Amino acid sequence: MSNHEIKIGVSNKDGQLGFISARGGLRKGAGRRNIGVTKKVSLTLTEEIWDKVEKQCQEQQLSRSEVIRNIINSYYS
Repeated sequence: MSNHEIKIGVSNKDGQLGFISARGGLRKGAGRRNIGVTKKVSLTLTEEIWDKVEKQCQEQQLSRSEVIRNIINSYYS
């Protein structure tokens, strides 16, 4: 592992801290695109259903959030 300096700066968005690299750094429009409003929930399902969700995650190489989001979107679409 090389010994590089890490710089931290304030982004233009809500005063959040971020890492600054020698190439680019913090800039408006950088990063993941917003797909909606984030709300944290706790979800209780049977072990059998969680196993099916995990299997789908592995098969489709998606996160749990993506799989559950797809299920909810298909229900309401």
